[in-house]
This record gives sequence, C-alpha cells and structure tokens, in this order.
Amino acid sequence: MKTIYYLYFLVFFLSCNNNTSKLPKYDWLPLDVTATAYNSLPGQTSYEHPKITAWGDSIKPGVRWIAVSRDLLNNGLSYNTMVKIDTFKDIYLVKDKMHPRWKNRIDIYMGEDVEKAKKWGRRKVSIQYAVKRDTSKLE
Repeated sequence: MKTIYYLYFLVFFLSCNNNTSKLPKYDWLPLDVTATAYNSLPGQTSYEHPKITAWGDSIKPGVRWIAVSRDLLNNGLSYNTMVKIDTFKDIYLVKDKMHPRWKNRIDIYMGEDVEKAKKWGRRKVSIQYAVKRDTSKLE
C-alpha cells in the first residue's frame, strides 16, 4: 500500500513543475482618469504635422490609440502600453503624449470625426493598464 502512495506522490510531484509560461504575462493596474477625445487635425495636434504623434508614429483613422498626460508616464503608462477603458471593449495603445499642462488625463483618438470627439466631451473613466509581470519572483 505504501508503494501506491509513493507512486501517487511521485506522479503528483513531477506534474507540478515551475513552468511560468502558462501564467499571464501582464498585471492590469486600475486607475481613474479624466478622458477627452482628439482628432488628427491642425489645431488639435501639430499645425505642421497633424498626423504624427509626439513619439513619431503616423496616425490614421481607425487605430485605437490614446495620448496620456506626462505625469502618467512615470506610473507605467509609457509608449505602447496596452490600456482598457471601461466604456470601450477594445484595447488601446499609448502612442502619444499630451501637453505638460494636463494631469491625470488621457486623450482618446477619434480619427477625423470632430463631432464624435465633441460628443464624447470630457468625462471621468476607469482604465486598466498592462505592466509586465515579474516572473523571476515566482521561481
């Protein structure tokens, strides 16, 4: 009978490896921010290059991008960070940064549809943003 218990223990022990590749690669951190909307038009962005973000990406209608206030960059909302916005089902990417005067704010890109951006206005939203999980602490 002891042999059977040892055999079960051995099978259980060998099946419990430290394979962290099955764990999610990101933690999603919550944050409440003010959200506004913008368009890729002169006057709302750069007059000279309205379709170029602050990081140099070429913006075009249809992409799910946001700009963030610069104070949020130090919180982990840096270039290419994935963001979930509570009022949308899609994941957005941080691709632009806002003027330094804004704090705790995101700006949602809405193509060239000015009316859609105006209708959105300014509102408080809850977001979650992805930070890479430190799997070295799990081993």
